[in-house]
Amino acid sequence: MTIEQRKLDHVRYALELPVTHNTGFSDLRFVHRALPDCDLAEVSLATKVGGLTFSSPIFINAMTGGADETERINRDLAELARRTGVAMAVGSQRAALKDPRLARTYTVVREVNPHGIVIGNLGAGATPDDAKRVIEMIDANFLHLHLNVAQELTMPEGDRAFRGLAEKIRAVVESVDVPVIVKEVGNGMAAETYAKLRELGVAIVDVAGMGGTNFVSIENQRRPGHRFHQLEGWGQTTAVSLLEAQTYREQFDLLGSGGIQSALDVAKCLALGARAVGVAGALLRPLMAHGVDYVVELVEHWHDELRAVLVLQECRTVSELAERPLIVRGETADWCRLRGIDLERLARR
Repeated sequence: MTIEQRKLDHVRYALELPVTHNTGFSDLRFVHRALPDCDLAEVSLATKVGGLTFSSPIFINAMTGGADETERINRDLAELARRTGVAMAVGSQRAALKDPRLARTYTVVREVNPHGIVIGNLGAGATPDDAKRVIEMIDANFLHLHLNVAQELTMPEGDRAFRGLAEKIRAVVESVDVPVIVKEVGNGMAAETYAKLRELGVAIVDVAGMGGTNFVSIENQRRPGHRFHQLEGWGQTTAVSLLEAQTYREQFDLLGSGGIQSALDVAKCLALGARAVGVAGALLRPLMAHGVDYVVELVEHWHDELRAVLVLQECRTVSELAERPLIVRGETADWCRLRGIDLERLARR
């Protein structure tokens, strides 16, 4: 099977397979402030990641590229980013390194949105030279290095060797001229991983927890014979992944992603310390069904809702949400208690 066909399979199954919505966000509740001392006009959605200012905490997370048919998707996503001012990540650019003809399925993003914030993407085992090539390819402001071990182990043609991966990440971080974001692809993060990443010099982490696009499920659809069904629920939810980072909040710029379906989900990620929040499937599905104009209106609606949440929490900036009380209940609270995460501090801050 060609890499182009694999990329098309990923898009097709991402659209066809059901979303579990098991993100942990339903276990989180804000404490309502009935007498906020701020005006809606005072609210700013600007945030900073890696020293760069984002006009919105929402960004389009990595989805696709690497096949002729995906060029149109990336063109439309770039148009969405340009018209709404949100940052955008592309899918893995490995395909363009293997076949330069496919580079246009990524470069279209920078062509459509020449002044926007664009995030390049490679697997965490990439060499520094490959990292520099993909950054140059799209004039990227950041580089995603994605961790997808569960996906690779399920993928029929996936990698099976991961020894030395940490040192490869360190080499890229020390070699490139843009900030590096280490991200999962749907299985989340834990304190043990944050500790290792900090030692490697990583400063930005996208938690990419369970609850959104399930790449293990996607690869199971492509897997002949017996499937790895037991791995389809593997990992930590997005809420748990951000809670696991509480002792590292001052050491990383955290990004929340994985099953984001609403502006309230975005606000909950910000309340758990995320600087920005990535959205993928919740934008791709309506984009494919209704087109760019519809999704532009959707993102602007999310912006309006997010501003309303900020007023209801008496916040003028998105960073202030991380200073407001947050109640954690249910299965997420059970996890935190067993892991020694202080939920009373969150509830009383």
